[in-house]
Amino acid sequence: MKNLFVLLSCICCFSCKPSIQQIDLSGTWEFTTDTSQWNQSLILPGSVTSNRLGEDISMSTPWTGTIVDSSFFFADKYAEYRTAENFKVPFWLQPEKYFRGEAWYKKTVEIPQNWDKYDVMLTLERCHWDTELWIDGNYAGSGHSLGTPHRYLLTQWLTPGKHELLLKVDNSLKTVNPGINSHSVTDHTQGNWNGVIGKIALEALPQIRINHLDIFPDIDHKKVKVELEALNSTSTAQEVTFKMEVGGRAFEKSQTLPTGTSPVYAEIEMGDSILLWDEFHPHLYQLNVHLSGTDGKELSHCSEQFGMRKLEVVQNHILINGRKVFFRGMLDCAAFPLTGYPSMDKEYWVKMFTNCRNHGLNHVRFHSWCPPEIAFQVADEMGFYLQIECSSWANQGITIGDGTSLDQFIRDESERMVREYGNHPSFCMMLYGNEPSGEKSTPYLADFVTHWKEKDTRRLYSTAAGWPNLPINDFLNDPTPRIQGWGQGLTSIINSEAPRTNYDWSNYVQQFNQPVISHEIGQWCVYPDFKEISKYTGLMKAHNFEIFRDDLKKNGMIHLADSFLLASGKLQALCYKADIEAALRTPDFGGFQLLGLYDFPGQGTALVGVLNVFGEEKGYISPEEYRQFCNTTVPLARLPKLIYTNNESLTASVEVAHFGDKQLSNPKLGWILSTDDGKTIGKGQWNANQISIGNNIPLGNINFPLSGITEPKQLSLKVYVNDFENEWHIWVYPSTPRNQYADNDILVTNSLDNKAKEVLEKGGKVLLSLPKGKLRADMGGDIQIGFSSIFWNTAWTLGQAPHTLGILCNPHHPALSQFPTNYYSDYQWWDAMSYSNAIEMDKLAKGAQPIVRVIDDWFTNRSLGLITEFKVGKGKLVLSGIDFWQKMDERPAARQLLNSLKAYMSSEQFHPVQEIKTENLQQLY
Repeated sequence: MKNLFVLLSCICCFSCKPSIQQIDLSGTWEFTTDTSQWNQSLILPGSVTSNRLGEDISMSTPWTGTIVDSSFFFADKYAEYRTAENFKVPFWLQPEKYFRGEAWYKKTVEIPQNWDKYDVMLTLERCHWDTELWIDGNYAGSGHSLGTPHRYLLTQWLTPGKHELLLKVDNSLKTVNPGINSHSVTDHTQGNWNGVIGKIALEALPQIRINHLDIFPDIDHKKVKVELEALNSTSTAQEVTFKMEVGGRAFEKSQTLPTGTSPVYAEIEMGDSILLWDEFHPHLYQLNVHLSGTDGKELSHCSEQFGMRKLEVVQNHILINGRKVFFRGMLDCAAFPLTGYPSMDKEYWVKMFTNCRNHGLNHVRFHSWCPPEIAFQVADEMGFYLQIECSSWANQGITIGDGTSLDQFIRDESERMVREYGNHPSFCMMLYGNEPSGEKSTPYLADFVTHWKEKDTRRLYSTAAGWPNLPINDFLNDPTPRIQGWGQGLTSIINSEAPRTNYDWSNYVQQFNQPVISHEIGQWCVYPDFKEISKYTGLMKAHNFEIFRDDLKKNGMIHLADSFLLASGKLQALCYKADIEAALRTPDFGGFQLLGLYDFPGQGTALVGVLNVFGEEKGYISPEEYRQFCNTTVPLARLPKLIYTNNESLTASVEVAHFGDKQLSNPKLGWILSTDDGKTIGKGQWNANQISIGNNIPLGNINFPLSGITEPKQLSLKVYVNDFENEWHIWVYPSTPRNQYADNDILVTNSLDNKAKEVLEKGGKVLLSLPKGKLRADMGGDIQIGFSSIFWNTAWTLGQAPHTLGILCNPHHPALSQFPTNYYSDYQWWDAMSYSNAIEMDKLAKGAQPIVRVIDDWFTNRSLGLITEFKVGKGKLVLSGIDFWQKMDERPAARQLLNSLKAYMSSEQFHPVQEIKTENLQQLY
C-alpha cells in the first residue's frame, strides 16, 4: 500500500517560503453565489457568514452534523422556536447566517513588471474547503486540503500586468465527505463555514530555490539530518552551493541542479551541549539555509525552527528524550464561538495553552481536525505535546477503507500535514482521525500506520482515536479505562460501587504491549451558565442556552440558575478528579485525554468543561484546586472507603505519580487529617531519599483509629509531597446513631396508609420514605438517578442515565444538622442518590420548596425533590424520596441521614409551611 501514499506536487504543498516580494490580497473581494450576478462584496480573510451574508436560519437550513434528538422538529415544547421570527435550535451554537455550497470570489490584481523573472505562487491559508481557481477565465487548478494551505503555482498565467482571479470555494462536502460530525467541518463545533481565513497573498519566488526542508533531530548522535528539496524551474542545469547554519555550526555543500526538483541531503553536528525540547524546557533551534550561484550571489534562503527531541516507546512506556512522560491531555474540538472558524491569532492559542498548563495539562488532542500553523508555533514555544488528526470522523454515514474518495483524501492529507508541519517538535502524534467504521477499516488503518512508521520517525502513530487496537500502533487511544463509559449508565464504577479510591485499570491495560492513553475520559456535565449568553457578541449565538433558560423560567426556578450551576459544577469537578486519579494510579499507563477542559457546544449541548467555550472559569473550581489532582506531581491515596463509622480505622496506602523534569531528592512527605473547621486530629510523615520519575511510587501507609470521633464529622485527608498537595473528604458517623428524639414521636412509614393518616389527623409527625422503585413513573419514577453528573448529555445519548446533576441544599438547614454536608453532592450523598426516587414537586404541590433538591437535566428543568416537608391538616410530614428501608445495616450514611431528619422532626424548629392534602400524596405510588 506504500505506493498509494503519493508525495504531493510542490505546486500544492510548499513548506519553505523564500518569497522575494508579495502582494497582499486581503481586503475587499467581489462575491456571488451566482456568477451571472456580481452585486455583492465581502472582506477576506473571513467567511461568507462572518460577513453577514448567506441565508437566515430556518427549518430548511442544510446543517452539517447528526441530529440524534429530532424532537425539535415536532415537539410542542419547541413550537415557539420553530417560527421565522424566533427561530432557535437546541443542538449547537447558532450562526446569524448560514451558507453551504459553491461561493465565488473575484479580485483584479496587477503583477509588477519585475516579476517576469520569478515564479508566482498564490497562497490561500485555511480554506473551507474545496477550491478551484481561474485566471482570466483560464482554469488554473484545484485544492482539497482541510488542514494545510492551498497553493497555486501561476507563473504561466500571471505575467506582468492586470489579471482577474476567480476563486470558487465549496463547503458542501460533495468532493470528499470526511464525516458530517468531523470537527473539521461540522456545525456541532466551529460550523461549516465557507471562505478563506488566513494568509491570502501572491508571492514572487526565485526560479532556483529551496522548495522544502525536513529536519530530523538525532539526539543520540547529537546531530540533525537535513532532507532538502531544491527546485530549478529554468531550462538549464545550475551549479549551486548550499550553506546551512544552526546553533553556530555550519555546513556547506555544492551540487548541480537539473531542471525540476532535486533532493539534497546533509548532516550537521550539534556539539556536546545540545539543548533538548520538552514540556519543561521548550528550547528551539533555527536552521538557516542559503542557496547561492557560482558567482556567490544568493539565489534563495530559508529558515525553519525545530526542537531536539526524541519520542519512543520502551516497555509499554512513552519516553521523551529518555524520560517517562505521562500525557495529561484535553480535546480541542474546534469550537470558536465568536468567529465560527478557527483563530489565526497568536493571542488565542497562547491563552488556550496557558489554560491547559494552569490546569496541569501538557497535551492537546485535536479531535478530527488539524490546527493552523500558528497553533503549532505557540505549542513549540510553550512545550505542548500535540496529537493531530487528518480531519475525519468516518462514522455515522461514512466509512473508511471501503474505497470511497475519503480513503485517498486521508493519504494525501497526511502527506500534506507532515510536509507542512512536520518540523514542529510539538507535532508528537498523528492518527487518521476519530472512531472509524467500515468493513475494511482495519487493514486500511494498519497500512496507514505502517507507512508512516517507516517513512518518518519524528512522532508516534496510531490508527485512530477510540479504536482499533492493533499491534502495529505505537500507542492506543482506548475508551475503556474510565469511571463511566458510553452505555454503562448506572452500572459504572462511580454509580454502582460505594465511594473508594483504590481501583485502577491495570487488569485491562496488561493485555496490551503498547502504552494506553485513555480516550475521551470524563464527559461530565454541569448546568448551563446563563450569564454566558451575553458573551456571544460575534457570529455565533447561544440560542440553545436561551431555550434552556426560558424553560427554567417557565418552571419557576430561574432564581436557582446560579445555584444549579455551582452545585452541579462541584459534582462535575469531583467526577473529573476521580477519573484523573484512577488514570494516575494505573501502572504502565500512558495518559489520558479529557473531554474536556472546555465546554463542547454541540451534539445536543455538552457542557463538559470546567471552563466555558471562551476558556473562562465558571466559579466552582480554580486552576489551583484542579492542579491538586492533575499535575506533574500528584500525591494519591488508595482508600478502600470514604464513609466510616467510629468503631473503624481509616486506612490508606499512599503513593505518588511524579512525571516532573527530574527526580525529587529528600522530599518532604506526610499527611494531615483535619476536621472541616481546620482542626488537625491526626498527622504523620514518611522518609524517602528520592522519588524517581513514574507512578505507583509508594510513600507509606495510614492507619488512624476513629474511635475518638463521637459526633458525625466530615474530615479532610491531605497528603503532601513538597509543595504538591492533594486531599480527599472522609465522613465518620457514630456506629450507633445517638437518638435525640423520642422513637414513639415519629411514625416512619413507606406508604400513606390508614395509620399514617390517623397520626396526621391527630397532629402527629410522619416521615414518609418511599422505597426505591415505588414512585409512579409520571411522578418522577422514570427519572434515573445516580451519584454522578450527567454523562455528555441526554439528547445525544438518547437518555443515558443518570438524568440528573446531583443535589442542591442549604447545608445549614436544621434537618441536616446531624448530617455534615455542603450545598452540593459529595460522596456522603452517594448512598442517598443510589437508593432514591426524584419526586416531581410541581405535580405534587406546585411551588413546593424541597429541603434537598435534585438538579434536573437542563432539557426538562423539572422541580425535583429528594427531601421535602409539608403541613398535612393538623399534622407534619417529611417526604423522602430516599429509601430508608433496604439494607440499612450496610448503609451508615443512610442511617445517619435518617437520624438527622428524626432529630429535626422532634425539634421545635420543625414547622412546615407548605400545605398538602393526603389525596395528593397518594398519587405518588
